[in-house]
Order: sequence, then C-alpha cells, then structure tokens
Amino acid sequence: MKLNGTSSNTPSNGQAVNGHPANPVGMPAWEVDELVDEIGDAHGAASVDTPMRADAFAMDDDLKIDLIEEHFREIMTIMGLDLTDDSLKGSPRRVAKMYINEIFSGLNPANKPKPTLFDNKFGYDEMLVEKDITVQTYCEHHFVPILGKAHVAYISSGKVIGLSKLNRVVEYFSKRPQVQERLTIQIADELKRVLETEDVAVIIDAKHLCVSTRGIRDINSSTVTSSYSGKFAEDATKQELLRYVSQPSVTI
Repeated sequence: MKLNGTSSNTPSNGQAVNGHPANPVGMPAWEVDELVDEIGDAHGAASVDTPMRADAFAMDDDLKIDLIEEHFREIMTIMGLDLTDDSLKGSPRRVAKMYINEIFSGLNPANKPKPTLFDNKFGYDEMLVEKDITVQTYCEHHFVPILGKAHVAYISSGKVIGLSKLNRVVEYFSKRPQVQERLTIQIADELKRVLETEDVAVIIDAKHLCVSTRGIRDINSSTVTSSYSGKFAEDATKQELLRYVSQPSVTI
C-alpha cells in the first residue's frame, strides 16, 4: 500500500506488526508516526497557495474563537492540567483569541493590506531594497514559530509603493501557518501583482523552532530561501542585491 506516495509492506488488515498496533489503513502506528515526522521535517509544501477549505469563512471570528477555546480546554485537560488554577483557567480563551485575531489573522483575505501606488515622478530606475523586515510566522507542521528577516527588492515599472506597505505584505503572508518556501513565493507573487512588474526579489533568512526546540534541536542553523524574477534573475543584478543585503544595517 502507499501513503502520500510512500510504499509500505505492512499488512492491510489492521493487525499488529512486530508488536506495534496498526492503524485502520493497515500501517502500524509507529510507522505512520515516523512517516509523518519525515514529511514534516522535510518542510515541503504541497501548493503555493495556503491549503484552505472552501468553507473556511462560513463562520464568523467570534464563533471560531468560542470553538477553539472549547477544544483547547479539552487539550489542556487531556494533558492533565488543572484548569481551575488561576494561572491556567483563562488560557484557552487567550489562545483562541491569539489564533484568530493575531498570529493567524493572515488566513482571512479581509485582512489583506491594500497597498497604495504612486507615480514614479523621480524617474528612479534602480533597485529599491527594504532590508531586515521582521518575519514572525508559524511552521504548519508543528505550529511553533519561524523567526527571521526578509529582504525585499523591486525595480519600478513606473509606479512606486509606500515603504511600510512592503513590511505589511510580508506581515500578512507571515500571519498564517507556513513553510518558508511558500512564504517566499507568496510575498514575491503579491509584489509582482501589485507593482505590475516581474523585477522583484525576496530573500528570507529564518530560524525554525521546530528544528531548534525539537527533533535535532540545533539552535545554530538557519534557513535561507529566495525568489528572483525579471532583472533580478540576471547575475549582475542579483549580485548587486546580495552586496546590499550583506552590508550592516543602519542603527539609530
């Protein structure tokens, strides 16, 4: 049988294998766990689009908060926590509000920033680089933070965008469960759409807490992803951008 394209020689009758219980599709639970961990550690993404159900916004945010609060209370109870304790009893509600109103608010297209464009009256035709934009997102495999910096650059095709709007585009796509590769592409695609140019580059350098706090527990490594389009795909332009990015940022 196969699970997500991976072959397995385990029986399909749901019986235990080597003393390990099998799940309903025939794979022993330990093998399913190992496969799930392997897929999650690969940090792969099935699609450039964030996987969303068609009815994702059929219920309003208040109802979502109520339901998440209820389910998170059950999770805490299963873990053995005493929800009558003053420090814990408000946690399910706090987590629910945080999920909907803050860290995953980028799932809702109603929160998408509406960048304002201006005519490039200066005739500036060199690259514009916004460095060290804060990235705070969550790994969609383990729901723990990915923290880092994004560097965004574009060459005007006749329009320019307010600098803070570059930050807001990065923030919007970061506020959802993510993998870094998808996040990089989503930011780049949105900027190309808004700016009406292919001359866009995005670089993200980030630390994954799913790597540093679990599994291999490597606190030193970081992950770099990039997207170069239009003129930025040319080596000379790419190298110019990388020189700017590698220079120390201004401190105030």
